[in-house]
Amino acid sequence: MRPATLARLALAGTRTDTVRVVLTAISAALAALAALAALTVLAIPTPPATDDNANRWSQHYSNPLLVEPGLRGGTAFALLLLMIPVLALAGQCARLGAPARDRRLAAFRLAGATPGQVTWIAVLETGLASLLGTLAGASVHFAGRELWDRPDAQGRLALPTDVLPTPGVLAAVLAGLPVVAALATALMLRRVSTTPFGVLRTRRRERGPRPWAGVLIVAGLAAFAAVEPVARFYDRRDADAPLWLVPMLLVAGGLAAMIGVVVGTGWISWTAGRLLHRYARGPAALLAARRLTADPWAGSRTFAALLAAVLLGAGAAGLREYFVAAGELSRRTGAGLAGGDFYLRTMDLVDLAVAVAMLVAAGGLVVAVVEGITARRRAYAALVATGVPRPTLGRSIAWQSLAPAVPAVAVALAVGLLLARGLFRTPRSIDYDEVCVATAQLCADPATRSRYTRVVETSEVTVAPDVPLGQLAMLGAGALAAVLVTVGVGLLFLRASTAVEELRTT
Repeated sequence: MRPATLARLALAGTRTDTVRVVLTAISAALAALAALAALTVLAIPTPPATDDNANRWSQHYSNPLLVEPGLRGGTAFALLLLMIPVLALAGQCARLGAPARDRRLAAFRLAGATPGQVTWIAVLETGLASLLGTLAGASVHFAGRELWDRPDAQGRLALPTDVLPTPGVLAAVLAGLPVVAALATALMLRRVSTTPFGVLRTRRRERGPRPWAGVLIVAGLAAFAAVEPVARFYDRRDADAPLWLVPMLLVAGGLAAMIGVVVGTGWISWTAGRLLHRYARGPAALLAARRLTADPWAGSRTFAALLAAVLLGAGAAGLREYFVAAGELSRRTGAGLAGGDFYLRTMDLVDLAVAVAMLVAAGGLVVAVVEGITARRRAYAALVATGVPRPTLGRSIAWQSLAPAVPAVAVALAVGLLLARGLFRTPRSIDYDEVCVATAQLCADPATRSRYTRVVETSEVTVAPDVPLGQLAMLGAGALAAVLVTVGVGLLFLRASTAVEELRTT
């Protein structure tokens, strides 16, 4: 099959396919914006040290996050974290209209296409949509540079509009995101066999998920908790820790904990379905129980972006309380964390990023709920035709969403807070003093002073960080409100999806 034919077939389809391509392009554009913003922050050069600028600050910026070189890495990391819910949204968009796409792929097989060519068609569709979205995101980024390149009265810039990543890095982003999206599509199709009569999953799960995701969560918490002991280990030996060690612990631990929370939702869904099946009495809860046990991984796919945002928000809440406690310690002893108010203002920006991530995740939830209803419209129409009221179906969809969401959000809140507490523990200030264990003459003699003096701890002041119950409650309530709103939006499609005509859907 010629490349032009592959491209034409990849772009063909119904209005649902067009919506899927548009949403995939929007997700790629958002991911490109986050990546370009993070790389631009990292591209800011650090000026040489001078008598007037011993700290090597970039004083031509007005934002402290850009002025201090030590804060740019964290700022870039926070921007890159925004890509997690965006990529999860892209994964949700890729599932939109899956049954109709499956029928279209089966028609290609009937026309003589090979399974490899059918896979290439699906991969090319995602790759082209991601490429268009990436180019659109890059265009918005460069247009924003021109728009915000306005120095203030002191000649300082609010954003790093005077620097750009190297051409190689820009090319890697513009080409890498579409390639990653295409490879992800090929990876998702690795267990799928396309036949002339439909798309069949070549593997089916015979038993429910096991709680092995808890091992990932424990490993992530242990990695964060190990940062301080590792630093002390090297301090006692008057050696510097390898530059890669601490970042590796943080990245590996954070990813392990996040993946554990998301994957663990499958086990939570399976368990919630079994409990509902055993103890529930209403038809709505029983329908939801059967659906949860039949496809427990739907919860992991649906709530992935939302749980990632909740986990990051809980970690940020724990970090904020650490800065508050460190500021209190500084006021008591004068030896705590300096610039506490600055760090609290920085946490305001992190909270804003978490709010944006939750909004993006809510968009992914809408797509997932609508896709689930439209994909099962024949089954819903059959239930309505046999006498099941539509309100009962609506309540079953709400049960199906909330039963795994409530415990999963609670787990994400707990894990995020524990990650922050494992990395940033109770701030403390210790005073030391030299004690002479011999006569004053021996301790005063420089030749024998070191032999008869000991450094002992005289006092210790600690300020335990509070548990941010209010902020955690707001995060949890916001996440569950997003679930309820998206369920309500999805129910708007229920009446159209349960019409009698849908019984003819194949």
